[in-house]
Amino acid sequence: MTKSLEEYQMTDELNALILSEVRRLADAVERLAGPPPAVNDWTVADCFVWVPTNQRLQPVPRPNRVALTLIRGVDHVRDILQENTLRFAEGYPANNVLLWGARGMGKSSLVKAVHEDIRASTGVSLKLVEVHREDIASLPALLDILKASGHRIIVFCDDLSFDHDDTAYKSLKAALDGGIEGRPDNVLFYATSNRRHLLPRHMLENEQSTAINPSEAVEEKVSLSDRFGLWLGFHKCSQDDYLTMIDGYADHFDLGLNRETLHHEALAWATTRGGRSGRVAWQYIQDLAGRMRKTLTP
Repeated sequence: MTKSLEEYQMTDELNALILSEVRRLADAVERLAGPPPAVNDWTVADCFVWVPTNQRLQPVPRPNRVALTLIRGVDHVRDILQENTLRFAEGYPANNVLLWGARGMGKSSLVKAVHEDIRASTGVSLKLVEVHREDIASLPALLDILKASGHRIIVFCDDLSFDHDDTAYKSLKAALDGGIEGRPDNVLFYATSNRRHLLPRHMLENEQSTAINPSEAVEEKVSLSDRFGLWLGFHKCSQDDYLTMIDGYADHFDLGLNRETLHHEALAWATTRGGRSGRVAWQYIQDLAGRMRKTLTP
């Protein structure tokens, strides 16, 4: 039985409508699935930032760091971190490191400076991957990528801490030292924090006061920092240490100001900032260089 022209037209319209709906549903499913995993190229940089939405390691061609020789007043912890990093780069056992203590004393600067110093001095393909605090829960996916990379990699989390009812710390515990698979041999964790136990004191006290077994509750919370084999403490610097930092920067960047004036201005600057630290010293040097119309080239 032959179809009429009208029937053919109706069939074509129906097919077009069905095809349009299928495409719309396919687009919706694709949006729900998110972007496809990125193809990561380790050769383009030595430093990367983890982007979990598409499992991308975002290259950082010009990292924000200072030379290791310019970090003063923390010689003891500097030497410990440098030796630990050197052992790891050479393929020997090394510890995860928690750098904790006073703000502005160069914790994150030291991690980045030591990474560059060891990478340059050994020639080892040592990579630094920064993970933002809010992306800690995605660590398992990141480790799957890192263990197959063929490189020695330091995973770095700056200003790490956890608030009340935050369960992301459990992912970090498993990644550091736990879980059935454990940490890959080619990966090490470095983190900085103002808190030694990574949790606010009131959170520990609340756990202790409300738990059936207070000691067990507190141990569960502080066990995270125990996963770091090295704790490196940073304390407020003395006036002498602060001025040593100032002198080091001034000499390195050739800021031709006599020592007496330099120290007087630097101490006055610290007073307006409410304290002395490596960060305050660097902020003064930036102000001084700006007034002198000089650039701070590395």
